[in-house]
Amino acid sequence: MSWSLAEILENSAASHPLRPAYVWGGRETSYSELMDQVMRCASGLASHGIVKGDKVVLLLGNSPDFVIAYYGILRIGAVAVPVNPTYTPEEIAYVLDNSRARAVIAAAPLEPVFHALRPRLPELKLVVLTGAGTSWDELLDAGGGNLESAYIKDDDTAVILYTSGTTGKPKGAMLSHRNLATNAESVHSMFKINHEDRAVVVLPMFHIYSMTVCVNAPLAVGAALIIMPRFQPAEVIRTIREDRATMFSGVPTMYSFLLQFPGASAADFAGIRLCSSGGASLPLEVLNRFEEKFQTVIYEGYGLSEASPVTAFNPLGGIRKPGSIGVDIPNVINKVVDSEGREVPRGEVGELIAQGPNIMQGYLGMPEATAATLRDGWLYTGDMARMDEEGYIFIVDRKKDMINVGGFNVYPREVEEVIYQHPAVFEAAVVGVPDEVFGERVKAFVVRSDESLSVEDLLAFCQSRLVKYKIPTIVEFLAELPKNSSGKTLRRALREK
Repeated sequence: MSWSLAEILENSAASHPLRPAYVWGGRETSYSELMDQVMRCASGLASHGIVKGDKVVLLLGNSPDFVIAYYGILRIGAVAVPVNPTYTPEEIAYVLDNSRARAVIAAAPLEPVFHALRPRLPELKLVVLTGAGTSWDELLDAGGGNLESAYIKDDDTAVILYTSGTTGKPKGAMLSHRNLATNAESVHSMFKINHEDRAVVVLPMFHIYSMTVCVNAPLAVGAALIIMPRFQPAEVIRTIREDRATMFSGVPTMYSFLLQFPGASAADFAGIRLCSSGGASLPLEVLNRFEEKFQTVIYEGYGLSEASPVTAFNPLGGIRKPGSIGVDIPNVINKVVDSEGREVPRGEVGELIAQGPNIMQGYLGMPEATAATLRDGWLYTGDMARMDEEGYIFIVDRKKDMINVGGFNVYPREVEEVIYQHPAVFEAAVVGVPDEVFGERVKAFVVRSDESLSVEDLLAFCQSRLVKYKIPTIVEFLAELPKNSSGKTLRRALREK
């Protein structure tokens, strides 16, 4: 069996030529039409000298163009490098230079950026702009669409994903066709996705969670993608209802906004058979309130870019433990280990590590960082976790985010879960700040849903629920929490406040 992502899409198109591959602006496009668009893109790239192994940066938001370009790149054996289109010019320049990109496909508003950057990037040979002008249409018309798919080996690099860069410069995680395709297979097998499903794609496609769970997995079985350009609660609810969606994937912040949206009811989610959450830890209070209001179930999972990304999920139809990221997905093994790499007893906290065919090849041009993360065939995640007797994993916190108050360990998530229980809290994040006496102390940043909430009220709420050293000594109210493109809170930015 081939794990080529391009071949997997081609097989879906052969099996379901007339079924909808994607929905955009209310219009359905069939698998046969999508395949034609992908082949035209591949031919166009080839006609401009892009060959197997070349890096092609994608700077696109959610649209059919992303899907067409992504699979067109893969079809000729080139490497897709998806990047957040809202990056600053310097961040874009770093990725282009570090990946030694030969081509870029970008949204039209970025034209001035590339005009300024091009003299600094001698290896960049082709810039294609979508959404305005003719360059995207010219690319699709350039090769005629008759190009045969390149010979692709399972371990050829398919995608380079630059990590969010919450610490230091982003690292380019190299993911092979096997890495991505086996993870997509695990996801559609676990969620029982089939050709009758219709998946809302509102998470950014340039992020690995969306790429695997919302794009690769549904397309592998002939399901339809309902593509949305951005997250707006009213539009999401309308789209779910009018486009007959059966699956919704989001990050915790999205579920919080949908929960707060006035007028939304269980009837809006009546057709949804599956909600999934990833990208960041889902506060238990948000999960419980959402499920009660919308009469649906959110399945929480876990992953990271270096694992393509999924390693664990609460099983569909099996025992679900709220607050847990679930159990091993098919083909993946998770363990919790101590600082020496020895597995700890069930129930004890250690670092979560994972092994499977989904684990990255390494970081592009960074052998030392690769060696620190990949050890003896295991991916060291940097997340602290515990595993119960039934194999369910509970994330405690990021190893580097743990707070030491006078020798006592405080896990930010534990404090955050308590703060989230207050009805006037919309979002919360907890960090450690320096303290001359205790080494560190606990500081909470809170976004209120009710502006009448005071610091005194919140601290009184915490005092009856937390031991003294875990109670925040500083509370700061913010309009919003700083986040990266995957919805993770940027704790480093909060520490620097």
